[in-house]
Amino acid sequence: MQLNSFNFQHHGDDFDGIGNDINEDFMVAPSTSSLHCLSREMLRMRLTDNPHPHPHPHSDIIHGTEHEDVTYIPQHVLGTGSFGLVFQAKCRESGEIVAIKKVLQDNRYKNRELHIMQMLHHPNIVALTHSFFSTTHKQQLYLNLVLEYVPQTLNRIATNYTRISHHMPLIYVKLYSYQICRALAYIHNCIGICHRDIKPQNLLVNPHTHQLKLCDFGSAKVLVKGEPNVSYICSRYYRAPELIFGATEYTTAIDIWSTGCVMAELFLGQPLFPGESGVDQLVEIIKVLGTPTREEIKCMNPNYTEFKFPQIKPHPWHKVFQKRLPPEAVDLVCRFFQYSPNLRCTALEACIHPFFDELRDPTTRLPNGRPLPPLFNFKPEGESNYFLRSAQLYSTSYISLKTAACIQLLTFL
Repeated sequence: MQLNSFNFQHHGDDFDGIGNDINEDFMVAPSTSSLHCLSREMLRMRLTDNPHPHPHPHSDIIHGTEHEDVTYIPQHVLGTGSFGLVFQAKCRESGEIVAIKKVLQDNRYKNRELHIMQMLHHPNIVALTHSFFSTTHKQQLYLNLVLEYVPQTLNRIATNYTRISHHMPLIYVKLYSYQICRALAYIHNCIGICHRDIKPQNLLVNPHTHQLKLCDFGSAKVLVKGEPNVSYICSRYYRAPELIFGATEYTTAIDIWSTGCVMAELFLGQPLFPGESGVDQLVEIIKVLGTPTREEIKCMNPNYTEFKFPQIKPHPWHKVFQKRLPPEAVDLVCRFFQYSPNLRCTALEACIHPFFDELRDPTTRLPNGRPLPPLFNFKPEGESNYFLRSAQLYSTSYISLKTAACIQLLTFL
């Protein structure tokens, strides 16, 4: 495998986040300067892939199949971060456009992101085509993750509505939010992974079909009960309160909080909790949800039970959203934003919430008249079993009859 490529130089983090955050949108248009730099570097260097620079079980193999030699021609940089960079490339042999995430590799450690990506197969998760290693003239080893290319991010789509002072149509909020929840239901329940960095920049969207795909698993991890995890994780605006309190034994509920933040941002056209620092982030949350009770603080982190907080009453949701949301939307938002992680709804429960009933109506169309993207193409041995199990835990007072019937039908598809 060959890669016509260029040097990557990291100039330090310039964002609030952790590890593998991307500084720009994952899929952004190239600037003139980046294209000039890319062309210059391509002339200076030609990297030949060394698929086996050292014994490594993942080299140039995906799903147990070794790939034939292919050549990738870099086109432009899509995003940069502390992990490395992501660039768009074209396969010379097939003409396929891909996104390649290039990560500086430490031989002493396995790459968790590669291991996780190899386990994921879902319509709402960006697909890993294959992976390979490359080296520079300085003998630096890079892991290259070859991913399917998706041309937009949810962040860019939401920003376009804000720029023209329009609110995103409710059908799109439902469509994107549901697909986020479905992706999380899969990784939380079927795989056992917590993403730990849900935000609009890590949600890719096909602008023609409106299919959404979760990307960037650089912070993802299998959470094991009793084992501590770093609390400084997840981008600030989307960070769950237990992380701000320094919790190290958190759960996948942190992804649920982040999803609520994304959904609220789509409704409002701006972040719901725009904190300027970690402490200010908590202040922004309290301004909306009110002061957490002693019991709620204990649920987030027992070490903070003695702290004193000013008593602030919660701000009514209908005022937060200026009475523009239907009751089902407000109800789902309330289930996302619970201080106690164990009281938040799960991703599965969110998927079967009545707020998404319109998506289950076969007559529903996009505003341009086109059909919705595939939303219920569950595999019998996987997702559908979890959906049915979740549905059986709730009465029809929570799940509409239409939703329950749909779930029953899907178990046979």
